[in-house]
Amino acid sequence: MSDPEQRSTTRTPRPTMRDVAALARVGIKTVSRVLNNEPNVTPETAERVERAAAQLNYEINSVAGNLRRTGHATKTVGLVVGHVANPFSGQIHAGVEDVLYSHGYSVLAASLDDDADREQRLVREFLRRRVDGLILTTISDEQTYLLPELSRGLPIVFVDREPSGVTADAVVGDNIGGAREATAHLIAHGHRRIACLADREFLSTAKRRVEGYRLALSEGGVEFDPSLVTMNLRSADAAQAAVTALLSGEHPPTAIFAAQNLITIGVIRALRAAGMQHAIALMSFDDFEVADSLDPGISCVTQDPRSMGSLAGKKLLARLGGDHTPASTIISPTTFIARGSGEIPAPL
Repeated sequence: MSDPEQRSTTRTPRPTMRDVAALARVGIKTVSRVLNNEPNVTPETAERVERAAAQLNYEINSVAGNLRRTGHATKTVGLVVGHVANPFSGQIHAGVEDVLYSHGYSVLAASLDDDADREQRLVREFLRRRVDGLILTTISDEQTYLLPELSRGLPIVFVDREPSGVTADAVVGDNIGGAREATAHLIAHGHRRIACLADREFLSTAKRRVEGYRLALSEGGVEFDPSLVTMNLRSADAAQAAVTALLSGEHPPTAIFAAQNLITIGVIRALRAAGMQHAIALMSFDDFEVADSLDPGISCVTQDPRSMGSLAGKKLLARLGGDHTPASTIISPTTFIARGSGEIPAPL
C-alpha cells in the first residue's frame, strides 16, 4: 500500500474547464466542444485539449447546475458492488442504504460484473456526477487510478476486498480466521486430503482464505498438497468442472473447502452428479439461500454482508463529517454454522 500521507486532510478543488483551457492554450468553448465530442475542432487542437484534461485528471461535470444550487454537495454517494448474480452484493447494498438514506444521501449503485475495465468506467461516471464519496467493491488488481481523488480528499471506503496500491478505509470479513476455522473443522473430522477451491488469486479475499486454509493444515499437522488447491475459478460451472477433475484423479480428496459461495454451488453440483454428496465432506465460505434445505445441509462460515455495508456507510459518513484520522481497516467476524456436510467423517 502507498504512504498514508497521500490522504489529504482537506478536500481540494477538482480542476475546472478553465484550468484545462489554460493548460491547452485554447478557449473554454473549445474545451467544451472537444470533451463533448462536438464538431468543428481540428484533430491537433482536440489532442492538445485531451492531453491537458488527462494531465489534470479532469472529468466533465454533468451536474454543475445542481452543484451551484447545493453549495458544492450533491448529497449522493457512488456504490460499486461485485456481481448482481451474488446475493452477497445485494446485502452490502442494503446495508449501505440503511445508513446513508437516514442521513439524507441518495445511493447511486452499479455492479461491476467482475470486469476490471467496467470498474474504472463506473468510477469515472460517478465522479462526473460529482458524488460526495465512494464505497467500492473492486475487481482490479490495483486501484492506483484513485490516487488523484484520494489526494483531493474524496472519501473512499472499500468493502469486502482490501485496496491495493492505495491507502484507504476498508471493511472486510475475517477471511483468514473463517477459512482457518472451516478447514480445522474438517481436520477434526479425520480428513487429511482436503481440497481448496478459490476465486482469482489476485483478489485479497481469495488470497486470505487460502492463507487461512494453509494455516489450519499446518496447525493440524497435515502436509500441504498443492495439487489439491485450485484457484482462479470465476463461476459455478468452473468450480463444478474442477471438482469433477479432482474426483477422477488417482487420489481424490475426502473433503472440500469451497472458498466462495458461488464456487460452493458448483461443488454441490459435481458431488451430486457423482453421487458423492454424502461421502465427501464440504465446508463453504459464505452462506447462500437454500443451503439449509439441501441433503445434507451445507455447513459454512458465514459473513454478515449487510452489517459490512452498514459499517462502510458509517465510515463514509464520518469522513464526510470531517474525520481526518488515518485510514483503517475494520474486520467483520465470521460465524460458524454446522448443517451436516462439514460433519461427514473421513473414511476409515
